[in-house]
Amino acid sequence: MVPLIPQAAVIPVRDGRVCLVTSRSGARWVFPKGRIELRQTAAQAGLVEAWEEAGLRGDIEGEAVGTYRYEKRGRPHHVTVFVMRVDAETDDFPEFGQRTREWLTPDAALARLEEPELKAIVRAVFAAAV
Repeated sequence: MVPLIPQAAVIPVRDGRVCLVTSRSGARWVFPKGRIELRQTAAQAGLVEAWEEAGLRGDIEGEAVGTYRYEKRGRPHHVTVFVMRVDAETDDFPEFGQRTREWLTPDAALARLEEPELKAIVRAVFAAAV
C-alpha cells in the first residue's frame, strides 16, 4: 500500500469573501495547499502555504473543518483543511508571478473548484456561517 502524503490547505476568508489561487500550471483554481513538513502541525503548514502561494497572513480559526483525498502522479494525498482569517495581503511573496490570486464570494469559488470533497467542505463552512 502506498502511504498517503499529508498536506494542509487553508480557506482564506476576509469580509465574506474567499481567496483562490491558480495552480502552478495555471490550469485550475485551488486554495493554498501543500505538504506538511516534519515537526510542523497541519495548521502551521496551512499558514506557510497561504504565505508562499498567495501572500496572505492571518490566523487559523478553530480546528480543521474537514479532510479530503486526491491522487497526483499516482500518489494518494490526504489534505486537512482549515479556515484562515486573513489580516494582511501583499504582492511580495515567494510564488508571486507563478500564480494568480483572486477574492470571490463562496458561491463563485465553488464554481471554480474541482474536488467534490473540498466543495462539500466549503459548503458546510459557509452554511454554518449563515
